[in-house]
Order: sequence, then structure tokens, then C-alpha cells
Amino acid sequence: MDFSPIYQQLTGFLWYLIPLAVIGGLIKSPWFKGKVGEFLVNASARLFLDKSRYHLIKNVTLPTPDGTTQIDHVLVSEFGVFVVETKNMKGWIFGSPHQRFWTQKIFRSNHKFQNPLHQNYKHVKTLQALLGLGDHQMHSVVVFVGHNTFKTPVPDNVTRGFGYVRYIKSKQEAVLSPEQVEEALEKVASGRLEESFSTNRAHVRHVKELKEKVR
Repeated sequence: MDFSPIYQQLTGFLWYLIPLAVIGGLIKSPWFKGKVGEFLVNASARLFLDKSRYHLIKNVTLPTPDGTTQIDHVLVSEFGVFVVETKNMKGWIFGSPHQRFWTQKIFRSNHKFQNPLHQNYKHVKTLQALLGLGDHQMHSVVVFVGHNTFKTPVPDNVTRGFGYVRYIKSKQEAVLSPEQVEEALEKVASGRLEESFSTNRAHVRHVKELKEKVR
């Protein structure tokens, strides 16, 4: 009996499954989830914030004394500089401002992750040093996207979904002049590292090294 037709069909079927498996693994990866979260924040900022008053800069990598730090989004406006950290997570979220780690709970599974407020603090301070601005001119914002629910009280600057836009719009006191806004934009443009694969790879390696030190 000639099994070659069956073999050819199986081979063709496997070649069809392999790309699906790769795509499925990519969709579930932290990298893909992070990119989806960043896209949603970018899109909502462009849709709901006045572009003439809020200047969006995404994926800003800055050098630090011990390596680099990577900021998801920076919004520069007369109301201050907003430094936005994005988390694409599902499940119940437990945490308080002073805890070192927060907890993500999905059914019976618990996962610890770094307090995003602490994580964003380094972003804020690095950018603040570059811009030469005061504390009152810098705003830290954390936005969770995905199917998640806060199960403990969180401060106003920790938001879900489009809540971060409401938080940004709640700041109505002008703390930067038009000249300072332009200067801040120029300093970010000149002070950031070039957006490239090598820059991102170096930052990822630095983050892994920091995690190893924590362990």
C-alpha cells in the first residue's frame, strides 16, 4: 500500500500547525502583552488628549549610572510631565503603595510582581534629572489594562483602562511655560537612547541582571 499521499497530507497539516503554534506562543508571551498594553495607552492618549497641549513620547530609554531605564510613555504638557507605566495583567490585583511587591491572583494561582509605583519612581527621577524640573512638575501614573480588578485600595495615580486619561485631565494647574514644554521635549529627544533592537536588547539584559541580584 502506498502511504505517500497520507504522508504528504500529514506533512502539509504539520506545516500549517507550526505557524499557528508560533503565533499562539507569541500572543501569550509577556512581550506581546506588553506591546498590546502600550498600544492601548498610545491610542487612548491620541484619541482623548488634545495633541496641541499634550505631547506624547513613547518607549523612552534613558541611561542611568547602573545601566538603563525604559519608560513606556511620557506626556509633556503645561500641566507637567506625566510618566506612565503600563501593566497588561488579568485577575485580581492586591497591593499598597509601600509594599515592595504586589500580587496577581488568577483562581488559585498567585504571582508576585514589583510594585509598579516603585518601578515608576526610578523612571520619574531619571527623567526629572534630565529635565531639571521640580517634584511638583512631575507626575507618576500607573495604568493597568486587561481583565483585572483591584482588590485593595490604590492611590489616584494607579488606574485601570481609560482612567489614566481622567487622572491626567484632573491636573489643571499650569506648572510649565510654553518655553519649558519645548525645552523638555528637546531634552528628551537629545537625551534618550536611539530606538533600536540593540538598545532594547541591552535594556532587557540589564533588567535580567537586576532580577538575578534580587534573588
